[in-house]
Amino acid sequence: MGEKRKVYEALVDGAMDGLTDDALFKFVTKRCPKTSSKKIVRAALLGLTDPHLRDKNILDTIYALAIKHRMDEFRDGEDADDERDCWPAPFAREPDKKTIRPDLGPDLS
Repeated sequence: MGEKRKVYEALVDGAMDGLTDDALFKFVTKRCPKTSSKKIVRAALLGLTDPHLRDKNILDTIYALAIKHRMDEFRDGEDADDERDCWPAPFAREPDKKTIRPDLGPDLS
């Protein structure tokens, strides 16, 4: 947890100094050069669950950074091992006969 904690502390320190977006990301990567975007996103999510962190502006900044860089991971293909793209759409397959309750009839709503 040592490295995650360092990234988290750098993230909070930068947000407390008023850094946002790319400036905050650069600040964190400068303080923790071996970190990745994925680790920064995880540290940001850790910050969102920290009960001691109550400043709305800092939480908003951390949240915005996490969302932006999480979406960047999807665009850059970092989640290539994620098999969710291969999953069928929820309604593209026939329902299992065991899950249909005959006493309720078909749902036509």
